[in-house]
Parts: sequence; C-alpha cells; structure tokens
Amino acid sequence: MNGQPVQFEAIGTRLGFSVAERTPKRLRLLWQGPRFPAFLCLGIALLLLFVSVPIVQALRMRGFTGPAASLWYFPLMNLILFGIAIFLITQRRVIELDGDAHVITLRRQSLYRSIIFCASYGEIESVKLGVDRVYSGFALGGSTAAQKFAVPSLRLSLKSGDLVLLDRGSFRKLAELGKLVSERIAKPLETDSQLQAQPQRISEENSEKEVV
Repeated sequence: MNGQPVQFEAIGTRLGFSVAERTPKRLRLLWQGPRFPAFLCLGIALLLLFVSVPIVQALRMRGFTGPAASLWYFPLMNLILFGIAIFLITQRRVIELDGDAHVITLRRQSLYRSIIFCASYGEIESVKLGVDRVYSGFALGGSTAAQKFAVPSLRLSLKSGDLVLLDRGSFRKLAELGKLVSERIAKPLETDSQLQAQPQRISEENSEKEVV
C-alpha cells in the first residue's frame, strides 16, 4: 500500500464517477469535479469584467484619488472568482484497476497538487457499500441548524483495517459500480444492513440535500 486513505475523503454528499475506459484488463473511472459551481463562478467573473476593466483603467489613469477609488474591490473580487473557478475546474479524481499488475490506483488532482494511493488486490479485504454521515451545505456555510445526513457510499475495506472512499451518490449507481469493482478485483461486495433495509429512503434524502 502506498498513500494515505484519509486524503481521499470528501465533504460533499455526492461525487459521481463515470467509466472512462473499460477493457478486459483495465478499468478507468473518472470524476471531473464540481462542474456547476465551477462554471457559475466563471460566468460571474466574466460578467464582472464589464465593470472591473473600466475601474482598473480609471485607477491607472487617476490613481486612488479619483471617483473609481471606492470601487477598487471589484477587480479584486474578479481575481478571487477566477481563482475559485480555475481551482474547481481542475479538480479531478481517477480510479484505475490494472488487471495485469493486480493494483488499484486512486488519483486526486487539483491546480496545486496531485495525490496518489495504490494498493494491490491482495491488500483488499472487500468492497463495502455503506452509509456515511455528512453535513449538508448549510453546515458548511456555518449554519447553527447544521445536521448530518445519511449518504450511500462505496469504499474499499483493506486488510489493515483502513477504509478508502471511492464514491458517494445514489444507492442504485453505487451498487452497479461496486459490483463492477468487486468483480474486477475478485473480492466480495458487502452491503450495509441499513441500506438493505431502506435504500430508497436514504437515496431520496440524499437527493434533497445541497451538493457541495
């Protein structure tokens, strides 16, 4: 095993991997980051350019003594929004299963770093379809009414006792993904008893919460 499982945890209620490559010897799953908030920030930043560019030009001509001096924060907001948008757009997670090397590799990439976790099939005990307790978006915003909600999750259970997060989302999609991964690595797929009893209710609760 190479890497720290805790570095692949996520604060959001949903990731959502898709199959990028599927051959008899290789499976590659891809998550391309929170696209909606990324493009929302980018769109707002582009709209603010119509305000920020004239302000910057006025500041260059007359400095902070002119009428545009009180609007200096618009260009600053523009830069911050562009930075957030680029950071979110560059977010990416990759899961690769190599049938020849019998190794599963997880990659977490962003603008400023890349993290890798590798484990051989022999180090894996099982694939677990369980339930995580995560905060809603209101909790992340600092609300005093913050609550934790049950969210279906898919994890690797290692023989060392560690659990590695693969994905979060709806029970149906995670069950399909879990079956695919368990077949590839020849390990059992274990489903939490709470999900077996009420999978639909938990998935519906999850779909109502804000995606972060």
